[in-house]
Amino acid sequence: MIDVLVVSVGSTGGWRAADRELADAMARAGATVELVSTPPPPRVRTFALTDLVQARLARQAAQRGIAEHEPRAVVYCSVTASLLWPRPGAIFLDSVAAENRPGRHGVWQRPVERRRLREAPLLLTWSERALEPVRDWHADAFVVSPPVAVPPAATGGMRDVAAVTYAGNPVKRRLGLVLEAWAAARRDGEQLVVAGTDTITPSAGVEVAGTLAPDDFHALLSRARLFLAAPEREDFGIAALEALAHGCRLVTTPAPGPYPALALARELDPRLVSDDLPAAIRTALDAPRPGYVARAAELLTPFRREAADRTIANQVLPRLLPGWTAG
Repeated sequence: MIDVLVVSVGSTGGWRAADRELADAMARAGATVELVSTPPPPRVRTFALTDLVQARLARQAAQRGIAEHEPRAVVYCSVTASLLWPRPGAIFLDSVAAENRPGRHGVWQRPVERRRLREAPLLLTWSERALEPVRDWHADAFVVSPPVAVPPAATGGMRDVAAVTYAGNPVKRRLGLVLEAWAAARRDGEQLVVAGTDTITPSAGVEVAGTLAPDDFHALLSRARLFLAAPEREDFGIAALEALAHGCRLVTTPAPGPYPALALARELDPRLVSDDLPAAIRTALDAPRPGYVARAAELLTPFRREAADRTIANQVLPRLLPGWTAG
């Protein structure tokens, strides 16, 4: 018998990293933990079918893990992973179908989600705003954000890159809008580096880095003055938080979704949160607010690994494992 079984769909690199971090944090607190993952889900045509495929894979993985490890508690990583659960468990989530699966996209997921959010013994949310769309009809919740880790002295190097953007999904990241804004705002010698995709070709003032390993992406952020973002909606946005941690100024359009970096950006310098991206870009490059980087480091404290470890050790595990005490 183990303490906790963590069930991961791992549909993206970000989710796989977050699920592993959660399992490792519980282990650091002294719990015995096993993480079971589904195979990569096949690509299908609709959101409703995508969620069904992922939920079935998660159910199968959970059944195998429960039979093999006899866990005292189960944590499902994402609401989707919990939809067809074989046994109630806590849910680790970035956002809810009530918000990100409107209309026909969530025709079966939303009613099932309502039951799961009530039946779960505990919810572990990535941000304060993750549960806003479902108001008060859900189980007790704690914020356990995936940690924003930055190597020592990552913010002290030469800022020889004007701007970086991440476009792992160019449509959802509205890369076209970002490129148009950059073309309108840039001056001679200023370069925008596009990471996460190789679907575009380099052009004047635009360099294409393609898909980068995490360490290489962090190294790029440590050289950049700005991070540009214009998402259609944002569930969490780890890249924007990492950019702030690396000392970049965040220039972003307002976007729906939990998007915790948006609230930080507004507090740090509201001039840089605007639908007028060209103007915001020039403001960030030409008239940066003093103290921005130091204040960003302070605001990121809740997103550090140490904060998640304290919450898991002192609040989450005692609720999941009756009689369990930290240390």
